[in-house]
Amino acid sequence: MNPAGYPGDASLIGRYEGNPGQPGVVPYTTVNIVSDPPKDHIIWSLCCFVYSNPFCLGLAALIFSIKARDRKMVGDMDGAQHYASTARCLNICATVLVSIIIGICLIVTIVTASRATYTSRGHI
Repeated sequence: MNPAGYPGDASLIGRYEGNPGQPGVVPYTTVNIVSDPPKDHIIWSLCCFVYSNPFCLGLAALIFSIKARDRKMVGDMDGAQHYASTARCLNICATVLVSIIIGICLIVTIVTASRATYTSRGHI
């Protein structure tokens, strides 16, 4: 025995309050899903700064990573995402440049060593 107007009342099924006799709008529930905070790439930036710092790209990446971490702590996720993506790009550039430089140094060393070996045997 529910009083009129309570959810158990059969006369309210299919109607929304305020529109008697008409099929009404069904209320819905919105669920806000909080996404994960952006990565700040601080460890990668530290490695690029300490081990490979061509054209000070590692230092710039470290600065942007720290700015991204600060923005994340304040709650500005858009700003943190912007600084984190800049740090990521700088880290990629630094890593690629150092990889190319190391590869060229290895190739030059191998070619020089093979030529030295070839000339020391008296083939020239």
